[in-house]
Amino acid sequence: MQATAKKTSMKVVAATVAGNALEFFDFVTYAFFAVYIGQTFFPASDPFTSLLASVAVFGVGFVFRPLGGIVIGAYADRAGRRPAMLLTIVLITVGTMGLALTPSYASIGIAAPIIVIVCRLVQGLALGGEVGPASVFLIEAAPDGKRGFYSSWQLASQGIAVLAAGILGLALSLMLDKAALSAWGWRVPFMLCMLLVPVAFYLRRSMPETLEEGAKVEPARLGDHTRVIVLAILLILGGTVSTYVSNYMTTYAISTLHLPSSVSLTATVVGGVALFVGALAGGWLADRYGRRVTMLWPRLLLTLTAWPLFLLLAHQPSAGTLYFATTMLTVLTAIGSAASLVVIPELLPKSIRATGLSIAYAIGVSLFGGTTQFVITWLLKVTGDPTSPAWYVTVTSVITLAAMWAMPETRTRNIDA
Repeated sequence: MQATAKKTSMKVVAATVAGNALEFFDFVTYAFFAVYIGQTFFPASDPFTSLLASVAVFGVGFVFRPLGGIVIGAYADRAGRRPAMLLTIVLITVGTMGLALTPSYASIGIAAPIIVIVCRLVQGLALGGEVGPASVFLIEAAPDGKRGFYSSWQLASQGIAVLAAGILGLALSLMLDKAALSAWGWRVPFMLCMLLVPVAFYLRRSMPETLEEGAKVEPARLGDHTRVIVLAILLILGGTVSTYVSNYMTTYAISTLHLPSSVSLTATVVGGVALFVGALAGGWLADRYGRRVTMLWPRLLLTLTAWPLFLLLAHQPSAGTLYFATTMLTVLTAIGSAASLVVIPELLPKSIRATGLSIAYAIGVSLFGGTTQFVITWLLKVTGDPTSPAWYVTVTSVITLAAMWAMPETRTRNIDA
């Protein structure tokens, strides 16, 4: 059918990926430069306290995610997927601009951290409403038998964002000394993001709409699908924790393993490639073998290998072991998460699909993604055990495995019925 051909063009996929990648680039960059942002906006006599404050403010960005999921998700189900994704681009621009241009604490005092907190809230609102409409758009635009692969581009675009942030961070660390990187170098990625946002906005304006105007969509109540949404939150729990542990590897390598900045930032590049490849592989496997098996086996392997990986890092801290651990953690997470992000919207009716996925994703990520880096930073300090992040990954993975087991298979489900 002609409409389907239009919806499944590569330009359509690129438009979805470009906006999503930019939004995650901005959000993830904060995590990568947490040490320098802490020194700029949250100065303290103890470097650990400064880092902890910076990580805590990173978590503040997750506070508004549930609100963004509810408001923007509902807007996507009522007005369409495309208008919702255009709105999130506008919001992320506001947040990025504020963070990139805010003077340091030394220049304007307490106003600096207040502005940064407000910026994190706006970015959290945007990301809370981004993943639902973007993921739903991709599965609704996908040809028969390829919903898993198309949906996996949402997660793969996050890999592109991580890769871009890592390459840029590595380049900056090689070109600038620590003083310059701390003074202004960390702002460069945010400035570049501001320049690229109009491109993503332009691409999204030309996207088709998968929530067809005037289409007869059977009304549904969100409350009737509470079980699916609760399971979805538990599904997202494990993937979120392991993802943000992976994102923390740069800070972990610098602060705990005491590896050079260039080596630590290269782990970000490695993680970006692993996320991109793992996500697309997960989508392909989910289409070929089913959603449940593609979710369960990688998560089980991650549950069994998380502690040995961190033990290896603790006893043999080097570039090789850091890259190996990052790759394993990221690939196993990405394969299972790609299948998870397609099974959730496939279980929800079209009239509440974006809202349901947005709420589940936003709550799961807010509760656990927003606290993960704070928790593992605290665990490392309190226990003095460099393998302590693995404990958190293992415990949350067991919970997620139970939720995955309870999820039905949806590969052959008719999502338009």
